[in-house]
Amino acid sequence: MTPIEAGVVQQEVLIAAEPETVFAFFTDPDKMIQWQGRRAELDPRPGGGFRVEVTNLHTAVGEYVELDPPHRVVFTWGWDDPETSIPPGSTTIEVTLTAEGSGTLVRLAHRDLPSDESRAQHGQGWEHYLARLVTAAGGGDPGPDPWLEAPPSGEVH
Repeated sequence: MTPIEAGVVQQEVLIAAEPETVFAFFTDPDKMIQWQGRRAELDPRPGGGFRVEVTNLHTAVGEYVELDPPHRVVFTWGWDDPETSIPPGSTTIEVTLTAEGSGTLVRLAHRDLPSDESRAQHGQGWEHYLARLVTAAGGGDPGPDPWLEAPPSGEVH
């Protein structure tokens, strides 16, 4: 995690693929589930829905806010669970994609998380899933997600 903005989960990864390729992994349901989730319903346009069954127990729900292919995608995020402190659409994720050599630098910022605990949990989650994205978008197979059936204790994704 890169501590650039206080209270925000921020992560960066370098992927061996062009920005156009990586962008599709945030907007195409078939590509999304290669690295995160088991089902995805995505309508990648401002105001379009974002719904990903991340694990068997947790579904992320929000909507796309901004798309600037293949450089930037912004969407809201929360959990479809009445017991959560992070309801659907209550947080915002901004992903920027910058060509770097023959690859893409992906910067992810997850804002508006309500507590240090939720930031720590989501930081671990994004670290896990961005590592899977590096493999999938780079043309590899990240294999079955070990968190699909049982995310680490206390994790929501």
